[in-house]
Amino acid sequence: MPHESGNEHRAPSADGPAMPDYGPARVRRSRRKPRKKALRYVAWGALGLVLVGGGGVAYAWQHLNGNIQGTDVDAALGHDRPAEQRDGSMNILLLGSDSRAGTHGEYGRGVSGARADTAMVLHVDKTHKKASVVSIPRDTMVQRPSCAPSHGGADTAGAQQAMFNSSYQVGGPACTVKTVEKMSGVRMDHYLEVDFKGFQKLIDELGGVDITTHKAIKDHNSGLSLTAGKHTLKGKQALELVRTRHGVGDGSDLGRIQLQQAFIKALIHRANTVDPLSDPATSYDLADTATKTVSADSGLASADKLLGLAKELKGISPERTNMVTMPVTYDAQDSGRVKPLDKASHQVWDALRQDRPIPKSATQDSVGDRSDSPVSAGS
Repeated sequence: MPHESGNEHRAPSADGPAMPDYGPARVRRSRRKPRKKALRYVAWGALGLVLVGGGGVAYAWQHLNGNIQGTDVDAALGHDRPAEQRDGSMNILLLGSDSRAGTHGEYGRGVSGARADTAMVLHVDKTHKKASVVSIPRDTMVQRPSCAPSHGGADTAGAQQAMFNSSYQVGGPACTVKTVEKMSGVRMDHYLEVDFKGFQKLIDELGGVDITTHKAIKDHNSGLSLTAGKHTLKGKQALELVRTRHGVGDGSDLGRIQLQQAFIKALIHRANTVDPLSDPATSYDLADTATKTVSADSGLASADKLLGLAKELKGISPERTNMVTMPVTYDAQDSGRVKPLDKASHQVWDALRQDRPIPKSATQDSVGDRSDSPVSAGS
């Protein structure tokens, strides 16, 4: 069957409420007092997520709750899913969609709809002190299952060979969750998503993120131009960085994933410096921006549930986060696409199911983790 393109364009305190019980992926309650730094976990892959709580935002809690968009993934997918993990570990699908809505053509005109421009599976171990992140290249050719369209109508037929990022265009986040679960055999307990416009605004609200480039990077398609050295990236440059592909590596999505993974670690470093109690007004503005730009499954789509998740993840530092790319090889039929290395990919997904570290041997033959990232966290 011919490959689907997926319409791809290669170029361009008042403490908060009590911590919730979030259903099947119930997070263990902590007996320790909440730390002042309630802004705890930030994640992007051309994606960013900011969770903020505490410090003077309780009075506007209902407003924050009303900001968040939720999707009932459980209802959309039914019971034909991998078994839940009941050992205390948790899997969250982090999505960055390439929707241009509200960007006034700044990131490309004539691009309709949205695709899963970035997808990462975040596995939090049962201690909630360590994590593994598996990036799924958007150009991966996968078997996409049949999915119900986001806005109703008849199901869209599955495809034997479809680009991974087309799953979002076909059926929104529920279809992307379904595609990930079918290919991995790992149940996603939650998903979180942000788009281009939201990501840029979040980084600006944070005051920028510090990175170090080990060589100059210039990409005419994304607009990024950085000299070698230390930089504090505000929203526009941060978005250019996580969208860059032609200025690094072999020009494919694989090099961009390395930039995204390095940026996530830098973002976590930045989050750990923020004290919401020191400036409640600024903290509220950040919380308001975050909840307006984040979309989630219905099990996380409230400010108190996001705060509960943030508190549970507070012990996970960049040093305790292992980031890999799903093992892939170049597609012999199209050099611009990649295909999963089945045996190696099974090793990765098995490790997540069994709540074990991902073995280094799983990625040694992959084209996705062959070179060092040209960017590192911090300044």
